[in-house]
Amino acid sequence: MATVLGIESSCDETAAALVRGNAAEGRGEILSNIVFDQMDLHAAYGGVVPEIAARAHAEKLDVAVAQALEESGIALRSVDAIAVTVGPGLIGGLVAGIACAQGLSLGSGIPLVPVNHLEGHALTPRLTDGLAYPYLMLLVSGGHCLFLIVRGPGHHDRIGTTIDDAPGEAFDKVAKMLDLGIPGGPKVEAMAQGGDPARFRLPRPLMDRPGCDVSFSGLKTAVRMVRDDLVAQGGMTETDIADLCAGFQAAARDVLVGKSRRAMAQFRTIFPRDTRPGFAIAGGVAANGPLRAGLEAMALEEGFTALFPPLRLCTDNGAMIAWAGLERHAAGLTGEITPKPRFPVATNPMTGLWTGKRGAKV
Repeated sequence: MATVLGIESSCDETAAALVRGNAAEGRGEILSNIVFDQMDLHAAYGGVVPEIAARAHAEKLDVAVAQALEESGIALRSVDAIAVTVGPGLIGGLVAGIACAQGLSLGSGIPLVPVNHLEGHALTPRLTDGLAYPYLMLLVSGGHCLFLIVRGPGHHDRIGTTIDDAPGEAFDKVAKMLDLGIPGGPKVEAMAQGGDPARFRLPRPLMDRPGCDVSFSGLKTAVRMVRDDLVAQGGMTETDIADLCAGFQAAARDVLVGKSRRAMAQFRTIFPRDTRPGFAIAGGVAANGPLRAGLEAMALEEGFTALFPPLRLCTDNGAMIAWAGLERHAAGLTGEITPKPRFPVATNPMTGLWTGKRGAKV
């Protein structure tokens, strides 16, 4: 049984948490989970401003750690390891989190464990449900979209990813072009509740091609073109906006559900004897109600058990970093404590259009 302090500061949530558990059993107890968001600081800009985010992290990290320790009733000297996000993410936020963790480690002698932010999401079903390896993971967030076969800490096979925008990014940009504000995902979902998803014919990108890769850039552009046509015809009504949000959300859901079905078929070719495999969905977009419902129904049809983290663990948090650190520490996995804005989580090589000019992102 180990107790780990987790520190997360990769984007616009400053978080610290303490988690206790046994990596061999695969289920942990969250002793505390403190998260400070920065929505008010970035709202006027329509998105996250890296410099503002970095300064806010520097101001709040020590407060988050102190509150996490106090709420858990655990003294720092009783912690077995300190886990910190080293990437991927915004460089300023990563530097702030690493500096905080290094200071705590130097002052206490407690070992540091570097954690990939995406692995934190990928291992969350282990923390919450004790899900056994291997399992299929759909990681959908503001910056990433991945289909992974999770085999163990530090061992994740990528079988699909986005070739352009992440789904959360698309939600945010659609919200921005419709003047809905931030955070984009909840705003679009709320507006879509009263809309007609069939009114506008929006594309389902890459569904006519094999494989598990996804694309959301064309869908986002299609929404913009519909908006521009409506504006040119005299302006957008509340009904127009609701229908467009509903159509966009339905298209994004259809793509993710359809590609998940393909990922399940691929998983079964690798693990044919697994009679009831786990299908875990994590990341901020996993909080979307219609997407959760669609994925859960499809998983039931395919003979998979769908697992969703609690809503508070879908967005970035320290508990997932603490748990990933606990598993990595138990497995003896270490690494450099240096910020890595681009930090692929998958262990299999990544090639193709989606690698980007500066190399693989995920």
